[in-house]
Amino acid sequence: MHSLFVNSHPCSILLFNLILLVLFYNTTAVIKLPPNETYPAIFVFGDSTVDTGNNNNRITPTRANYSPYGYDFKGKVATGRFSNGKVPSDMIAELEIKELLPAYLDPSLQTQDLITGVCFASGGSGYDPLTPKIALTWSMSDQLGMLKEYIVRLQGIVGVNRTNFILTRSLYLISLSSCDIANVYFGPTSRRYKYDFASYTDLMLKYATKFLKELYSLGARRIGVFGAPPIGCVPSQRTVAGGLHRQCGEGHNQLAMLFNAKLTTLLDSLNKDMPNSRMVYLDIYNPLLDLIEHPEKNGFKIAEKGCCGTGIIEVGPICNPLSTICTDVNDYVFWDSFHPTERAYKIITSQVLKNDGNRLFGHQ
Repeated sequence: MHSLFVNSHPCSILLFNLILLVLFYNTTAVIKLPPNETYPAIFVFGDSTVDTGNNNNRITPTRANYSPYGYDFKGKVATGRFSNGKVPSDMIAELEIKELLPAYLDPSLQTQDLITGVCFASGGSGYDPLTPKIALTWSMSDQLGMLKEYIVRLQGIVGVNRTNFILTRSLYLISLSSCDIANVYFGPTSRRYKYDFASYTDLMLKYATKFLKELYSLGARRIGVFGAPPIGCVPSQRTVAGGLHRQCGEGHNQLAMLFNAKLTTLLDSLNKDMPNSRMVYLDIYNPLLDLIEHPEKNGFKIAEKGCCGTGIIEVGPICNPLSTICTDVNDYVFWDSFHPTERAYKIITSQVLKNDGNRLFGHQ
C-alpha cells in the first residue's frame, strides 16, 4: 500500500516524553451489543489506548511494536498495540465485524479490511495540537486526512453509493485526552502556566468540537466519545505526582473530571445542532477507577504498578525486550505504567457498553 501517510516522515525534533496514555476491561465479563443492533464497519480515532499499530513505521518513541508488548497476543506478536494483547478497538470490532481492527497504515492491509473498518488512532496523540507534536505522532488533523484518503479508496472498491451507506451507518469511536493531561498540561510544557484547569479544558473542547464537526461532515453519525480516565491513578502518574506514597495525582483527576463534565454538555449541544447525529459520551473514568480502587472484586491483586519492569515508570521505550515481566499478568490491572492489561480492558469495555451502549446504538 502506497499511502501519503505511510511515506510521510516527522520533521520536528524529537522531544522524549515518557509518560503516555490510558483506559479500560475482564476474562469473565461478556461483552455484548444491545439486541438487534448491527453496523457495517467500525472506525477508531485517538491515542495509544486504541492504537492498533499506526505508529509502527514512524520515527517516534511512542511505539509498541517490540516485546514485551504483545506477550499474550496470538503468536506473541508485538503488533503496535500498547498492551499484552488486544485493546478496546479490537474488543468492540469483534462484537459485530471482525476479530481484530487493523491499523490503517499497516502495509499488509487487505481490501476486505477497508470495507469493514480500520483504526486511525496514533499513540501519543491528543486534542491539544501540542500533544502529538511532543510525541511525534499523528495528530487528529492527520487522522482525519487518513479518513479522507480512505473514503477515496473505498469508493474505488465498492462505489460511491455503498461508500456513503457505510460511512453513515457505521460506528465511530474516539479515545483521547490522557496525553493532553499527563504529557502536556502536567508535562514539560508551559501549558499549565498559561492555562488554569477551566481554560485548558476549554482549549481541549475547542479542538474536540472542530474534530467532531469535520467527522460529521464526512458522513459520521453514530459517534462514541470516551471521556478522560482517572489518569492521576495510573502507575506512572502516581510516581510522578503522587508523592512518597504514590497516591493518585489529585490534580490530574480533577482536570479529567472537569473535562468529562464539559464534554458531556458539548455532545448534548452538538446532537441538537446536527441532524441525525448520535454523539454519545462513554464513561471510562468510573469503571477504571473501580478496578483500581477495588481490584479484588475482579480477581486482580495489583493496581498501583504495571506488569512490565518495576511497573512504576516503564512505558513505551523503557518497557522493552530488556525489561522483566511479572509472573502472572492476570494479577495486574496494568500492563505497563500507563496502559491496562487485556483482561482489564475487557472488563471496562463490558461495563461501558452496559452503561452507555443503549444510547450509542439507538435506544434512548
